[in-house]
Amino acid sequence: MNMQRLGVIGGTGLIDMTLGEQLGAHGLSLTQRDDVTVETPYGEVPLTCMELSKGEEKKQLIFLQRHHNHGAPSRPPHMIEHRANIRALFDAGCEGVMAVCSVGAIPEDFPPGKVALADQYIDFTGHQSTFHDDAALFTSVTDPFDSELNAALETVLRTAQDFDANERMRYTYWLAQGPHFETKAEIDAIDTLGGHMVGMTMPREVKLARELNLPYAAVCISSNWAAGREPGNASQDLDHHSVSSQANRRLAPVWACMLHLLTM
Repeated sequence: MNMQRLGVIGGTGLIDMTLGEQLGAHGLSLTQRDDVTVETPYGEVPLTCMELSKGEEKKQLIFLQRHHNHGAPSRPPHMIEHRANIRALFDAGCEGVMAVCSVGAIPEDFPPGKVALADQYIDFTGHQSTFHDDAALFTSVTDPFDSELNAALETVLRTAQDFDANERMRYTYWLAQGPHFETKAEIDAIDTLGGHMVGMTMPREVKLARELNLPYAAVCISSNWAAGREPGNASQDLDHHSVSSQANRRLAPVWACMLHLLTM
């Protein structure tokens, strides 16, 4: 895969995302950056468009803040217009999308700080996420995430985190309606039904990407134990600010993934 233009969707944990020394480590330099607002049939979407150079070769990184937090109050997860976001990246000519998600973790092998991938999702919210409101079109999501992207990203994440071949790197994402965190009983039920991590947004994006045949992968940062799973303190309250703080501390593996997709 020789990707020239990569779309990246970031959540609340990437509001202060910066290139820093990550570009230099991959032999890249930032030659142009533009903040633009694009029109879609579903609303306006702010994008940060970055041109990256490596010798004579130029690549584009198109960043979209999932909650549209460009100098304005962010939208809560249940109010995001995902159709506008995905359509904006599609119209921008992105050849693939890498989403970055902060999640609450359930199994012991996905502790806070670990960065892994989604390979399935479970969505029982009843919230519709489709471009096909006016036609009876049915999209297969048997394997919703792009296999080539996931294979490449898994290799990068193992190396970046010094994991051996036995480390589990793929999990099932459970979509919660939000904006509230879950109860302990809900997490126990989610665990029983096969969910490994909990979040409030991502599956709605990948459904739309599949409808557009847009390759999509989700890099998931374990930012906290899910409700009731904190070792030694099953009644530990969850706090949005601490969740975002943990995600911000784990940006190096995320950047390694992004830049690898542009240089592989």
